[in-house]
This record gives sequence, C-alpha cells and structure tokens, in this order.
Amino acid sequence: MRILKRACALILRKGVHTYQNILHNKDLFRIHPSVSEALVENKPVVALESTIITHGMPYPHNLSTAKEVEAIVRAEGATPATVAVIDGEIRVGLSLDELDHLAQSKRPLKVSRRDLPYVISKGLSGGTTVSATMIAAHRAGIPVFVTGGIGGVHRDGQNSLDISADLTELGRTPIAVVSAGVKSILDIGRTLEFLETQGVCVVTYGTSKSFPAFFTPDSGFPSAYNVQNPSEAAKLIAGTLSLGLQSGVLIAVPVPEEHAAVGQQIEEAIQAALTEGSSEGVAGKDVTPFILQKVNELTGGKSLQANIALIHNNAKVGSQIACALSKQMRERTPNGLINHPENLSAASDVVVIGGINVDFIAKGKTKTLHFGQLNPGSVCQTFGGVGRNIADSLSRLGHQPLLVSATGDDANSDVVLNYCKHMNTSGVARLEKQSTATYCAVITQNGELSLELGDMDIHQQINENYVSQFERQISSATLVCLDGNIPISAINYVCSLAGKHNINVWYEPTNAEKARKPFLSDAWKSLSYSSPNLAELCTMNKTLGLKTPEVLPNTLDEILSVAVDLSRPLLEHLHCLVVTLGPSGVLLCGEQEGGSVNLQPRRLKKKRQLCALHYPVLAVTPEETINVSGAGDSLAGALIAGILRGKDTDSCVRMGLLAAKMSLSSPHPVSPSLTLESVDPNKIRAHEWPKPRFVRVD
Repeated sequence: MRILKRACALILRKGVHTYQNILHNKDLFRIHPSVSEALVENKPVVALESTIITHGMPYPHNLSTAKEVEAIVRAEGATPATVAVIDGEIRVGLSLDELDHLAQSKRPLKVSRRDLPYVISKGLSGGTTVSATMIAAHRAGIPVFVTGGIGGVHRDGQNSLDISADLTELGRTPIAVVSAGVKSILDIGRTLEFLETQGVCVVTYGTSKSFPAFFTPDSGFPSAYNVQNPSEAAKLIAGTLSLGLQSGVLIAVPVPEEHAAVGQQIEEAIQAALTEGSSEGVAGKDVTPFILQKVNELTGGKSLQANIALIHNNAKVGSQIACALSKQMRERTPNGLINHPENLSAASDVVVIGGINVDFIAKGKTKTLHFGQLNPGSVCQTFGGVGRNIADSLSRLGHQPLLVSATGDDANSDVVLNYCKHMNTSGVARLEKQSTATYCAVITQNGELSLELGDMDIHQQINENYVSQFERQISSATLVCLDGNIPISAINYVCSLAGKHNINVWYEPTNAEKARKPFLSDAWKSLSYSSPNLAELCTMNKTLGLKTPEVLPNTLDEILSVAVDLSRPLLEHLHCLVVTLGPSGVLLCGEQEGGSVNLQPRRLKKKRQLCALHYPVLAVTPEETINVSGAGDSLAGALIAGILRGKDTDSCVRMGLLAAKMSLSSPHPVSPSLTLESVDPNKIRAHEWPKPRFVRVD
C-alpha cells in the first residue's frame, strides 16, 4: 500500500505536463491488430527487423524475402511483427502495403537507437536496425526477435571505437535475438569479448559450440554455451526473464549445411570487397550495405541466395523457440493453483469470469487537485476488479456465484482472498511468480476521477486454457458473466459453450478498447446481455463496421437517440442492452413486453418489437461520493440478481440504481452494507423514485 500511496503522490507532484507526455508517447507506437490480439492472448509472436528490407537486399528480392519470412513465421504457429518507422511512428507489425512501401523506398533511412528521436521528431520513415527493433519489441512485450546477423566491433575497432549499437542494446534490453551470428566483415573475437562485458548470454543453436559467422557455420571462435532444440532455448529465455536481468540473449544459428559450401567463395569475395571499400573511403553505417552489394556481384548472386536461406532458417528456428516459450509459459499456470476444478463446491446458478484487483483510492480534500504540489487528501485500500465486484454483489444479494479469476502468490493475494471469504473463490488460481492486479484512482473532492494507474497483467492468465477447466460449471449455469479484462480466447470459448448449451451470457465491457473483444468474430451473437456505456457501445458498432457518430452528443435527448440507434443492430442477436449513461441514468433497450422492456431471458429467438426505457439516477451529492470504481459493477450485479429472482423490470433496475448509489457512498467498490433488504425498491416511497420514460424506437 505504501508503494501505491507514493505513486499517487508522485503523479500529483510531477505535474500535468509529465502525464500528458506519457499519454503522447503512446502515440509514437502503433501495434498491428493481429500482433496486439496475439499478445493479449499470450500467443507466440516473433519480431522482425526491417533494414533487411530497406538496406539488406535489392528490390524485388527484399519484398519477396520479407513476405516469405512472415509466411514461415505463420507456418510455424507464431505471429510475425515486422518493425519499422513510418511517418514518424514506430510500427510493430506491418500491412502488405507498408511492406511494399518500405521495399520500394528510394532513400530510406537506417534507424538505430541513436536515430529514433530525430526520425520521429521529423515524421520520417526508415528500416529499423537490430537495436531499434529490440527497443520496439521490448516495449510491445515481444520476447523473441529474429534477424539475419547482428552488428559488432568493426575491424580496427580498438582504435576507431566503431562498435555497433546492437551490442550495447543486447546489454540493456531483455530480448532473445536469433541470428546467424556476426558477419565476417567484423572483428568476431572482439565482438564476443564485448558481449561478455555487456553481460550478454551467447549460445549456439545445435550440438556444437562453434560460433557462426553469418555465411559460414564456424567463425573459429566458440560460444559460451549451446542449446540443442527449441525447448532448451525457451527455458534459457524464460530463466533470463524470470531473473529480471536487463540484458538480452544471443542465439546464434549456423547457416543450413547445404548452403555452407559456398562459404569459402563468399569469404574471398568479402576480403576483396573490404579492400575496395577501404580504398573508396566507405566507413561507418555505409560499410555493411556496400560490402553485401559488392559480394553479391563478385559471387554472381550466390551470397544473396545464402543470405535468403539463412534468414529463412533463422525465422523457422526463432518461431519454433517462440512457440516453445509460449507453451512453457501457459503450462506454468496450473502449477501455481491453490484451487483445482475437481475441488470445487456444488454447482452455482451464476459463473463470473473476470479480474480481481487490490484497489487504492486517493481522494482530495479540495475541489481542484493542483499538479506540481502536495494536495491534502486521504488514501484507502479496497478490493475490486470488475469480475470480483459483480461476484461480490451477487454474493451479498443471496446468490453463490462461482468466481473464476487469478491472483499472484503475494501479500496482496492473501489480503484480498481473506476479504472475499463470503464469496465462492474456489475458481481463483493463485499463480507463482505473478503479481496480484493493483489499481489506483485519484478523485477530487467533487467525486470526479482525475487519474488512474493499474497493473493488470495477470488478467491475461484467465485464458481459454484455464477457463476450459470449468466447462461443467459453465455449461450448467443459468447465467455466465464475462468481464472484458479476460483474453479474447476465453470470451470466444465461453460464447461457443453458450451456443451449444443455451446459456445466457452477460458481457461487461470494462472500457472502450476492451468492448470490441467479442465483436472481432461471431462470438457476440451468443451474448444475451451487455452493459456498455455510450463510448463502449460506439466501439462495438465500429468493430462490426457500422457507422457511429464522430462526436458524442451533450443533451439528454440527443444522447438517448444516439444510444437507441447504436443499440438497434446489436439487438438482432442480444436479448437486452443496459446502456449506462453516468449522471444521465440508464437506458434499457430490448424486447417490448407488457408495456416495458423484458429483462427475463428469452425462451425462443423470434421476431420481436423493440422498445427503450430511460431511468434517471438516484442523486448522490459530491460530498457523499467516496468511491467511483464500483458503481457500474454494483448496478450490473444487482440487475442480474433481480433477473435471476424473476423480478419485474422496474424492480430490477431500481435494485441496480440503489446498489450503485451505495457503492458511490462507500469506500469499497461494493458496499459491505449491500443486502436484499437495502436494495428493496418497495422500502423507498413511490414518490421518491424518478419516473422512467419511453424513448422512441423506429
């Protein structure tokens, strides 16, 4: 708790400009959707550099090789992520058009660590070297990177100090680089010495420890170690990452044997090219492309064929290593479990699959928080997570939902699980060497959210592999609630079960970005309920390729009209949408029945008449607002409880609004005082309830 208190204080002291810079820096990176989805689901991804496209080969060989390498990565079961800088933006994963643009660039830049700030500031484009690609891959969370060969200490480097930035990057960025060793135009002995000084673990892939020299399998120098297969390499990488070492691993892969025979001929051509380059004054970063082009001429294209062959081989080996690493990381999950499916208690009417957080809420004692100085306020520890909050609400309202989630094996886990003793947490995995999710919110005296921080990485462990262990419980549940924090694979898996077993699924989107997850496929058609806000509803429509407003409206009538328009196409498959509108209330959109919106599950999917009903919120003063992190989850939990009890629509919504009001006035996301009696709408005098009104649905 002390650490997050300091984090909140640090954010307030650093000032608004620092925070804006952090947000702005996100715009310098763009991760391709296929790469992003693979990373979210813990699937293997292989980073690829792009100087081989811009500087390594002539057109069209560069383009065809780039496409072939990506195809090899996919064939081995991984996702390729070619890295480049385009128009001042670092792209991790390129489209075919972007690959073609790079391949045909007339004067592309060669972008190393040194060059990144300038290229970005000027909005320029170029191919990334090993060092720049490592930076981008590490930022994106990709642990395996495949290239042709790395740079090194140049000949006479002891005098010129001409040393590639690739080597220092390997010493400070924890990435596994799979390459064909070091080009023989460099001083290989001094390169290996420099890598040792940088603390880089160098291994040869295969049965030999001979360090390869790009075109030849044996440079005459040994590696410190060797790994014989993808599994051994993956264990080495996992060990490096687990130790928290801020240095990389170099895995040197010898050129395939059938192409090694031309090695001697290429070596002779290299010596001739070195002599010619020296006489012409070629130096610095121009040396490598000059030598490669000259060697290709002298060998009649044989060096280019060998170059392509070794890159293909590196891609194959690197992808196999990435897949082995991904598999090992997934297999670790069950080993750290406190609870196993076979030890679960009796079947539950509801299964909730989502995150558990330890929350820290900082509330200022002034109407405005001043950045750059210490603000008076209070900080309290609570327990949240969308899945946990909804399960907590249901537990306090007379149900016994099974919560499927994950925590770390740490003190935060001890505290939160102890707090959740009133809940069925037998589906919660406790994972070794993982951190329990933590969340910090800073709010003003008026109750307005000023800033959020979160460490939510562990939510990605609630994947299909783990969730599938609860198939029996999910298949027999009356309703399954999904939290948008869980991976797409888990969402798709539950939706597939819903289609088979006629299960009602409630999707809580969590935020605008995560709202899209079920809508990336036909999985959304198996959802029964969802509770998005207006921005999340827009994202759902956009993901389906539907038109959405560029600017969200301000007046209540316009908001309701837009919400209805956005809800209509989704209701072709969903039973009901609960659109949360913040201080503007709640809009229910669904099937009309008995002069209201029918919240009860449909028995048959038939053509129906739609209607929409708007409910204003129950007023909460700024002074009463203590916590803003659980009102929506409490609303959803109480609504679900009302539906499961067969209550009418007005009663269900009023239960939800009362639960939300209690949440806002409590230091906890779900008020400990929440009971069926406390949200009984009949206990509130009828004239105190704001009247709902119908919204026109054409």
